[in-house]
Amino acid sequence: MMKFLRENVYAAVLLTLLRLYVGWQWLDAGFHKLKDGFDAAGFLKGAIANPVVDRGTNELIYPTFTKFLEHAALPNVKIINIVIPLGETLVGLGLIVGGLTAAAAFFGLLMNFMFLFAGTVSTNPWLIMLGGIVMIAGAGAGRFGLDYFLLPFLRKHLRFHRKGGGGTVPPVQPLPTHTAH
Repeated sequence: MMKFLRENVYAAVLLTLLRLYVGWQWLDAGFHKLKDGFDAAGFLKGAIANPVVDRGTNELIYPTFTKFLEHAALPNVKIINIVIPLGETLVGLGLIVGGLTAAAAFFGLLMNFMFLFAGTVSTNPWLIMLGGIVMIAGAGAGRFGLDYFLLPFLRKHLRFHRKGGGGTVPPVQPLPTHTAH
């Protein structure tokens, strides 16, 4: 199945359509927040006041995430108000143009899971399923996109070469030792 997703031209066509759909969902959500303004304070306060709990025991299901919202996200809501819309927009653009597709899908999944941990179901499960397929397909999902050109370029220019080593990372050199005179 993995080979099919990553190498088959018909799978690449279907993945391109899927990537465009998921990308549009992210771009649309992020762009509206950038254009119309976005304030996560109310959402964060609501997620802290009404955390996800086990109905049988009334215990928090994600206590660490709730503490993160309370002690890190809410006090830094001005940063969150920038990061969320910008992140959604960049994920959407990455998926639409097919540039760094697997990374864009990964960060989209990360945001989907964060929204779920905060108690928002909405379209998150649907986008997790579709985004997961795109991420698993990796370069196959970006075959008809910028990744077709970008990934070979990055592979070529980000490798470390030793003489005759062909793509291996050079060994760590020991630090020079100084002797007192």
